[in-house]
Amino acid sequence: MRISEVNITPIKPHDGLVGFANIVIDDKWFLSSIGIHTKLGGGYRITYPTKVVGSRVMDIFHPINRETSKAVESAIVKKFNEIFERSNENDRYNQISNPNKR
Repeated sequence: MRISEVNITPIKPHDGLVGFANIVIDDKWFLSSIGIHTKLGGGYRITYPTKVVGSRVMDIFHPINRETSKAVESAIVKKFNEIFERSNENDRYNQISNPNKR
């Protein structure tokens, strides 16, 4: 499995949710609406979309083994961190308040 594209949409944090991710797998599958949440101890976790039908919650899609789950999570968290590192580097306030960051 090759994750060929990862797109992140940050949002205003709400109950730990900080963004959404879309990924392309093997240049054949587009998977969207993957939630990015903060973990209590630091870092991030991801959640996959669900649909409520009556009183049941049904998965729309999700990995079926730990290896795939870790690969998807790793790719999304890496891209999410890259976006915020770039954002912080370009943040003039951050550069002024932290001169060692230059």
